[in-house]
Amino acid sequence: MASDVISDLLVSVAREDRAAFRELYSVAGSKLMGVLLRILRDRTEAEDALQDLFTRVWLKARAYDPARGSGLSWMAAMARNLAIDRLRARAPLTDDDSALELVADTSPRAEAQLIAKGEARRIGECFDTLEPDRARAVRGAYLDGHSYQDLAVIHEVPINTMRTWLRRSLIRLRECMEA
Repeated sequence: MASDVISDLLVSVAREDRAAFRELYSVAGSKLMGVLLRILRDRTEAEDALQDLFTRVWLKARAYDPARGSGLSWMAAMARNLAIDRLRARAPLTDDDSALELVADTSPRAEAQLIAKGEARRIGECFDTLEPDRARAVRGAYLDGHSYQDLAVIHEVPINTMRTWLRRSLIRLRECMEA
């Protein structure tokens, strides 16, 4: 498999084997060029990045551990990080607010906020249909993160009873929300 060959070549490159480095370039260069081209979208810059990448591979080959993954994955991660660094360096820095216009507004629209408020109200109303101790148990389990055992102790019931309370309460909440 090509990955095994690449891993073996990286181990040899870590021992400063120049022939292995040339072979590594011929075996993995086109794959890594594809990664760089997809991210950078500029052939000249991708070619420069590929040269930088192989310089880094030569210098950092000792850091590669075959037990942690394939050599191709290790080099592809390096290529991706290098390309992202180049994209960041390419981005123009502005002192004015023109860059803010490019940022999408991710806050919920008024309609979404009204729907969310309505859903929250419905959930509250559905919780009110449960017996108070069952509602507290559901809130304890799903909002406060208590375990079945913790809730059984708090409510002084057997653990299987607590499981039944929670299962039945969730069924009732779902039915109420769907109504």
